[in-house]
Amino acid sequence: MVNDVGLKRRVNGDAELKEKQQKTFQPPNFTIKELRDAVPNHCFERDTFRSFMYVAVDLALISALFYVATYIDSLPTTLRYIAWPVYWFLQGIVGTGVWVLAHECGHQAFSPSRTINNTVGLILHSALLVPYHSWRISHSKHHKATGHMTRDQVFVPSTRSELGLDSKKDEEDHDDSAIMAAPLMDLAWIFIMLTFGWPAYLLWNASGQDYKQWTSHFHHWSPIFDEKDKGQIIASVLGIFATIGALFYAGQVYGSMAVVKFYIIPYLWVNFWLVLITFLQHTDPLLPHYRNNEWNFVRGALATIDRDYGFILNAAFHHIADTHVAHHLFSQMPHYHAEEATEAIKKVLGDYYYFDNRPLMQALWHSWTKCRFVEDEGDVLFFKN
Repeated sequence: MVNDVGLKRRVNGDAELKEKQQKTFQPPNFTIKELRDAVPNHCFERDTFRSFMYVAVDLALISALFYVATYIDSLPTTLRYIAWPVYWFLQGIVGTGVWVLAHECGHQAFSPSRTINNTVGLILHSALLVPYHSWRISHSKHHKATGHMTRDQVFVPSTRSELGLDSKKDEEDHDDSAIMAAPLMDLAWIFIMLTFGWPAYLLWNASGQDYKQWTSHFHHWSPIFDEKDKGQIIASVLGIFATIGALFYAGQVYGSMAVVKFYIIPYLWVNFWLVLITFLQHTDPLLPHYRNNEWNFVRGALATIDRDYGFILNAAFHHIADTHVAHHLFSQMPHYHAEEATEAIKKVLGDYYYFDNRPLMQALWHSWTKCRFVEDEGDVLFFKN
């Protein structure tokens, strides 16, 4: 059992710890009721007014940053080269906060009213070029099957055979190859993932479950969806077209470069944060994945990790990263109760609570280089490198 070897779930990058984890881990057997009973009842209450206040604050910050940015091109040239990147970075952070609030709508955590949730979510996500209902549906399936090798929807691990590693010797040879071992190649792939990973997932299900056919969030006949979802998928696509149309109009009026500077580059920063957050939530050498014989909802929900982004980013991202375990257990819980709920469930989970507060780039490099594949056999699987 985990406690018998004193295994601490707080990641420290130690190879011996990883080895002990894989040899001694036993899947948790908590029930959802046990965990639910540990959380105060008020944590599950959704307050529509309070949720709208978070939207109002984020939109006010976006407007303020946009307004200040209209003066950047009047600055001396040297200051422009400083001011624009600062604007892009800050606007990307606030935009990610808006993305998280729209994500709450998709979980029906924004308001007790489904109409309010779906209306606000559609508007906010469409403004960020996200097909709201399409993603809401696939994301719901992710939550219902987190950590399941054949039913999870995103960051599904590759297996040994899928990487062409048919034996231990092949694995060793692969590790020693110039391409896979080169840090520059790893950095290039990390850049590609953080820049293009999100649209690639939406367009052709990159890193998602392999359905053996073209799978996209933009067509209603995708295997992700059912026939009853058709109208909502079309509405999601129309929302994207509306935003693209507005951007095209703005380009005609103010110039295409203005659209790039004020919207496109901050949008890429939103994508960066989104992929970084979700990758690190579900990818770590200590996180198990399961096949049918061992998977259940609670085990899957606990196969995620809370990470500390620092006080400012934790708040700006509405605690989506540092309370993600609680979010997976209780996805309809509003974000403003998640910190209290996390403290409550930690007392029950003990060593089954995963947390990491190492610097983000260090955590990213650790997960990228240590989490390459899982075995083709077995019901409880850990990443190998």
